[in-house]
Amino acid sequence: MKTWLTSRGHEVHRVLSGRCNCHLVCGEKGYLLVDCGGKRHWKRLCDRLQSLGVSPDAPLSLVLTHAHFDHAENAAALKREFNAAILVHENAANYLRKGENPPIHGTLAPTRLMTRILNASPWLAQRLRYTGVSPDRRVHDETDLRSAGFPVTLLPTPGHTSGSMSVIVDNQIALTGDALFGVFPGSAFPPFAEDPGELVRSWKKLLDTGCSLFLPAHGRPRSRATLHRQYRKHAGRRCL
Repeated sequence: MKTWLTSRGHEVHRVLSGRCNCHLVCGEKGYLLVDCGGKRHWKRLCDRLQSLGVSPDAPLSLVLTHAHFDHAENAAALKREFNAAILVHENAANYLRKGENPPIHGTLAPTRLMTRILNASPWLAQRLRYTGVSPDRRVHDETDLRSAGFPVTLLPTPGHTSGSMSVIVDNQIALTGDALFGVFPGSAFPPFAEDPGELVRSWKKLLDTGCSLFLPAHGRPRSRATLHRQYRKHAGRRCL
């Protein structure tokens, strides 16, 4: 597991990587898990949470950056086995409750073709469904969780989906879900986004937090310099 430490002493642990990076933030009153991955990684997730002190008796909250299956498939099991309180953006809540995926659209020629095929196939859409679960809290605006014992702010960052949000830790580390993509060298632009223009505007919100490190759900971390360079490039293209 990779661990980052803020200047205020708060730890961020990457508890899953690969298909979907999931992170655990240690707070004064419990633990905050950001995204929970796919069900085939359930055992690994449980083992790593328990190695960090998370148990059914330890207060655990789960923040979903959005409701796509690769981020949310273990949410129902976490609520059942760990009594996790689940927080999502209000635009993602009904998708999570039904176990359905929000609309997905490609931003590149290959991914546009892929999503056209997916969206035209009820069989494929059914295959990507997951066990639904009702959230405990729906987030609409920027939300400070310090009163709940967590050194984080929930920041709506729509674009990948309308219900996407990021988790800002001490205004130093941003857990961005799919608002950023860390697979292609030097790039942060994701291959899928419902509204690419809105996505780039969300990058400006992320930059305004002052964070120096951005941890996407797919791929490697991105620096502030990389995100700023990408923002100028794509904002110019879209005349934001």
